[in-house]
Amino acid sequence: MNKAIFLDRDGVLNHEIYDYICRVEDFEVLEYQIPPLKRLYDEGYMLIIITNQGGIALKRYTEETLAEMHAILGKKFEEQGALITHAYYCPHHPTVSEECACRKPKSGMVLEAIATYNIDPALSVMIGDKPRDVEAANGAGVKGILIEPDEQISYENIKKVLSN
Repeated sequence: MNKAIFLDRDGVLNHEIYDYICRVEDFEVLEYQIPPLKRLYDEGYMLIIITNQGGIALKRYTEETLAEMHAILGKKFEEQGALITHAYYCPHHPTVSEECACRKPKSGMVLEAIATYNIDPALSVMIGDKPRDVEAANGAGVKGILIEPDEQISYENIKKVLSN
């Protein structure tokens, strides 16, 4: 079985603006997050993004714009020798969409990744900046780490959580 670091996007991998990031030019990668994640990648962890993107349902931006942002993020990681395995996103929003299984705090995206990539939840962790990220992880049997928006990820803290 594989192991993974599940990552929320906004406020963890890119700057949190407390609104939808609707334009590619407003998408600011937090490059200081890459080195600790590269260490984990080098230890065999898959890096998997799990993100709510309700702005798509609200028609604030398109899936094509989202794909451009994720391509930028992927390129920044590749430049430092790490690969993002997959970016899962929920395009739904509760005000305009039917109820779905993917929108965090539900665990649908995490469970899909576990099934697709044969991931052992006990060997994996999710990093997020909102309680719903940890709740989504826990619902899939994955440990969660809550950080402040834009807070630097601590390699040591991740290893400590994984060892418990």
